[in-house]
Amino acid sequence: MSDSIRGITMPKWGLSMKEGKLLEWSVNEGDEISKGDEIADVETEKIASAVEAPASGKLRKIVTENDTVYPVGALLGVIADDSVSDDEVNAYVEKFLAEFVPPEDDDEEEVSASEFIDINGLNIRYVSKGEGDDTILLIHGFGGDLDNWLFNHDDLVARTGKKVIALDLPGHGQSSKSVGDGSQDFLADTVIAFMKAVGVDKAHLVGHSMGGAVALNIASKQADMVNSLSLICSAGLGKEINLEYLDGFISSDSRKQIKPFLQQLFADVDLVTRQLINNMLQYKRLDGVTAALQQIKDGFIEGASQKKQFNDVLGSVSKASVIWGAKDQIIPASHKDNISGGNVEVLSVADAGHMVQMEAAKEVNEAIANTVA
Repeated sequence: MSDSIRGITMPKWGLSMKEGKLLEWSVNEGDEISKGDEIADVETEKIASAVEAPASGKLRKIVTENDTVYPVGALLGVIADDSVSDDEVNAYVEKFLAEFVPPEDDDEEEVSASEFIDINGLNIRYVSKGEGDDTILLIHGFGGDLDNWLFNHDDLVARTGKKVIALDLPGHGQSSKSVGDGSQDFLADTVIAFMKAVGVDKAHLVGHSMGGAVALNIASKQADMVNSLSLICSAGLGKEINLEYLDGFISSDSRKQIKPFLQQLFADVDLVTRQLINNMLQYKRLDGVTAALQQIKDGFIEGASQKKQFNDVLGSVSKASVIWGAKDQIIPASHKDNISGGNVEVLSVADAGHMVQMEAAKEVNEAIANTVA
């Protein structure tokens, strides 16, 4: 039975997710589906995304209702071959529902999964998953944190079989809010020190936005510590940047003020949920955050342009990929055209914006997995 019937369950995206709202199915009972197909839309407290089929087969039964909240791990539907009878499918559902226990509503798992390490007097938060000596390091962008990788972290572990680490940069998330002089060199040097402290001599660096510039800077400083680069809507490949967004994000301190700036991050503005806005405001109201963000912006921007470009660094890396959301409103997607060199794969995702790793996680994860292979 276990080989011929598979349950589709509410996924867990990120450490803090306890439940999700099943918005609607994009397939119907009786449809043939393939592993990895996007089959339903789910909204979490962070963002909405698609549930992927865990196996190939026929969708024999849907056991949920639209616009209804279900806990992580709850049964959403059943995949089975025609050789499985309706009675067997129904028995599987009854057994699952009778034995299923929702996750406890506490923060113990998130706390236990997060680790902290002292780096030159800074308390840096990180999460490490997977095993092995080969490591992927995820570096978020300006104003973000390691939760920006909630659709990528676990999937990359599964796809690559490598250890995957995500950290909160100084001034971000739950890391210390001191950012030194706020320069790109300070951030790069901090990440280099972090790698050494956690025993990572060399890594596949994956950087989003400002995190891409940090990854490029690390490659320019310590090429021997970089196995490959995957740059997502990366800074450091051109001068132009949406200065209005940066200033607006830093200065906003209410839902009404910050919402339009957060909407600029996505091609689909409906992905900016009320909870996402609340979470961002909660972070921005922490002591030291506004000053830290301003310091980093001042170290990153000169006038209305990025201070540093690292296009020549890509040619010195053995393998690299550049991924862009074609509808990016923060850093022009045209910056990908500044890239030269046969070792760089370029991917443009048509219906995604600056947060392409969240809007098109499957395509991004596939590209990263190919780069680190």
